[in-house]
Amino acid sequence: MRLKFALALAATVAAIPFATVPAAARPDVVAFRGQYSPGTIVVKTNERRLYLVLDDGRAVRYPVGVGKPGKRWAGVTRISGKYQHPAWSPPADVKRDNPRMPDVIPGGSPANPMGVAAMTLAGGEYAIHGTNRPKSVGGFVSYGCVRMYNEDISDLFQRVSVGTPVVVTQ
Repeated sequence: MRLKFALALAATVAAIPFATVPAAARPDVVAFRGQYSPGTIVVKTNERRLYLVLDDGRAVRYPVGVGKPGKRWAGVTRISGKYQHPAWSPPADVKRDNPRMPDVIPGGSPANPMGVAAMTLAGGEYAIHGTNRPKSVGGFVSYGCVRMYNEDISDLFQRVSVGTPVVVTQ
């Protein structure tokens, strides 16, 4: 049930109309400062970027879509699950905002807002996931989840494991 809720919440971002400029960058290795251990995922909400911290002051940087106004959050958590082509069920707040949305969207469906993969975050409310709407990456578009290009979530999915620390900053 927790996974269902998390995946539902994560996918809500794709169901909401939005106007954003797509991010131009794909993952690249950049200089990175911070007191984070290698292997930590750091999401900088205001930058709309996700960093996978490497050693020697470097990180892999990915463009992301993040929580829209009123849905942003900050905190420390961990990856609690990893799923490829997950089915998605919208949570109650998404259904309230989009009553015509189906109760379940099968994994692999072009209408599934989770894209090709999702990594749920401990606490059961949010996920880092792909998207079948690439123009939404780079904007403030979600109900609190972190949205990535499908190619990028596939890359990150291979680099991290369950238990990976995740830090979300404003």
